[in-house]
Amino acid sequence: MRGVWIAGLAMLASAASAADLPGSRDFESIARYPQAQIVAFKKQQVLERTYPLDSIRRISGRLRMSAQVSASGQLTAVTYQLPEVHTGIEAFERSRNQLLEDGAELLFWCEGRDCGSSSLWANAVFQRSTLYGPDARQAYLLARLPGDSDRLMALYGITRGNGRPYLQVEQFEPDEPLGVILPNPATLLRQLKRTGELWLQRLPEEPTAEWGALLANVLRLDSTMRVMLEGKGAAAWHEALIHERIKARRLDPKVSDEDGLRIRLLR
Repeated sequence: MRGVWIAGLAMLASAASAADLPGSRDFESIARYPQAQIVAFKKQQVLERTYPLDSIRRISGRLRMSAQVSASGQLTAVTYQLPEVHTGIEAFERSRNQLLEDGAELLFWCEGRDCGSSSLWANAVFQRSTLYGPDARQAYLLARLPGDSDRLMALYGITRGNGRPYLQVEQFEPDEPLGVILPNPATLLRQLKRTGELWLQRLPEEPTAEWGALLANVLRLDSTMRVMLEGKGAAAWHEALIHERIKARRLDPKVSDEDGLRIRLLR
């Protein structure tokens, strides 16, 4: 029975691959959603690629956002069409969870109307009109892939008004180092509440002013929240957050041998 089941999965994967756009391929860092098909693919050098770090809108005919990442580099973009019994959000969540499990760092994450207009995401950001759908049925994230590189991964899930679901996956390798990119505070809070922890691998043992202010802003978004701080610099980060006027009773430091800073939700 097990052999029949494995053979069935292989046949499904083979059928999906056979229907893919010729010359396309999956990403090594993201497993394909079951029975999804690649309907668009491109790999090219771009002079400028811009990824929003906030909701987007159009003002005076121009795309506007409060924060963004822009650089030249190598872009690989894959558009998956999913089985209509599923949604773009389901595929988005599966891919997001895989990125987090592999140690990626979320820079921005929005869902539904908090992202802004789906029309702008489809046409202005991803240049793919098939990604346009109801604003309430979309989700987007930008993540920094693990390791010392500056590789970025963008996900955009949408279910169109006709019921067809899509997942856009893009990997971007900039020509020059991106430097410090601070995550969106609401994104870190969303991740902390959804998964129960934040693992900030790049944080040094010695706190920096910009990260201290950012983490304090995250905790101010929910004044009832208590967290545990774990890592080699947990005690120092505890003091830094108290200096940022976060009450000590909301913070429980736990020094460990782990690099970076892990923040666990206690309440």
